[in-house]
Amino acid sequence: MTISSTPVRTYLLDLQARIVAGLEAADGKPFIVDSWQRAEGGGGISRIIEEGNVFERGGVGFSHVTGKNLPPSAAANRPEIAGRGWEAMGVSLVLHPRNPYAPTVHMNVRFFTAIKEGEEPVWWFGGGMDLTPYYGFEDDARHFHQTCKDALQPFGDDLHPRFKQWCDEYFFLKHRNEARGVGGIFFDDFHALGFAQSFAMLQSVGDAFLPAYLPILARRKDIAYGERERNFQAYRRGRYVEFNLVFDRGTLFGLQSGGRTESILMSLPPVVKWRYNWSPQDDTPEAKLYSDFLRARDWV
Repeated sequence: MTISSTPVRTYLLDLQARIVAGLEAADGKPFIVDSWQRAEGGGGISRIIEEGNVFERGGVGFSHVTGKNLPPSAAANRPEIAGRGWEAMGVSLVLHPRNPYAPTVHMNVRFFTAIKEGEEPVWWFGGGMDLTPYYGFEDDARHFHQTCKDALQPFGDDLHPRFKQWCDEYFFLKHRNEARGVGGIFFDDFHALGFAQSFAMLQSVGDAFLPAYLPILARRKDIAYGERERNFQAYRRGRYVEFNLVFDRGTLFGLQSGGRTESILMSLPPVVKWRYNWSPQDDTPEAKLYSDFLRARDWV
C-alpha cells in the first residue's frame, strides 16, 4: 500500500483553522499568524494569542518538516530506523487561561514517516490531549475524559484504557513523583489499524478537542479570583515548564532536529513562580488538587 502524507496535511491545516476559530470566538480577540520556514526542510504556521480576554497566552501550531537523519528522541524506541530520512507533520497546541480556575490544556496530533531508499517507509501516528487544572472540579475531569473515550470508542474497546494509562504514565514528573494534571489520552508509534483506520482515529481525536475543552472553559473563565489563586497558578505552572523542558518527546525532538525555537517553546506559560520546599496547607483548595486530582484514577 502506498502511504501518502497529502490527506494528513490537508486535515491538519483544516483542524488548526477550526480550532483557532473556536478559540477566537471564546476569547474575543484574534490570534496572530506567524508563518515560518526551516533551513533544513519544511516549515509551519504558528497561531498565537497573548494578553487575550481569556487566554493569557496560547498557541496552535502546524508544522511540516523534513530531515536527513533521525534525532535520538525519535529513534529511541525504534533503533532499526536510526539514521533514516524523515518527514513529520502535526498540530500542537497549549492554552494558558488567565483565570486560575480555568485549566491549562494541551493537545497534539501528528504523523511521522521514516524513509530509506530501497525499503518500505516506516510510519506512525501519535498524539493525545491532557488537562492541567490548578483548582480541580470533578465534573470538568469527567467531561474531558468522557469526550476522549467517546472519540476512541469506534476504533476498539481497548484503546481508551490503554491510552488513558499511557497518558497517566507519560505526563508524570518523575523527579517530583507527581502527575502534571488529571491526564487524558496519549499514544505514539501507532499503526496497528492500518493507515486508513489509524488516520481516522487520529482525526477523531483531533475533532474531539473543542468539545472536550470549550465547555470547561465556559464554566470557569469568569469565576472571581484574587492574588492567592494567581500565586498558586504561577507556582503550579512551574511544573508544566519542568515537564516540557525535561521529559516531553515533542520538545526534545524539535530542539534536537534544529526546529524553530519560538514555535517549540510557545507552550510555556508567560508568568511562572518557583518556591523553595513549599507545599499547601492541609484542608485548603490548593491541597485538594494534590489529594483528589493529581492521583491517577478512573474518571469515567
